[in-house]
Amino acid sequence: MPLNIRHLGPGFAVTGQITPQDLPEVAALGFATVINNRPDGEAGDQPPSDEVSRAARAAGLHYVHLPVAGGTITPAQATAMREALAAAPGPVLAFCRSGAR
Repeated sequence: MPLNIRHLGPGFAVTGQITPQDLPEVAALGFATVINNRPDGEAGDQPPSDEVSRAARAAGLHYVHLPVAGGTITPAQATAMREALAAAPGPVLAFCRSGAR
C-alpha cells in the first residue's frame, strides 16, 4: 500500500500506519526521524514498536515511540512530542493508525 504522507509544515509530516518494510522508502524520501504514536497492541494488525524500531535503525532512521491512545492526548504527551520534535534530526515523519493523532 502506498504511503499517504501529509506535510503539515516545514520538516514535519504525518501518515497512517507504516510497516517495517516501508522504512527504506521513508528514508529514501528524505526523512531522518520516525515518530510512532501508536500504543503497542492497539490493533492486531499493527507491527510491535520494537520491530519498527529495528527496521528504522536498519534504514538509517532515528526512531521515537511516543504512544498516544486515540483521542486522548494529555498535556504531558503534548510536551513529550514537542521535546521529541525539538531534539530529533529532521525532517520528521510521525505515524499512527490514521495519521490524525
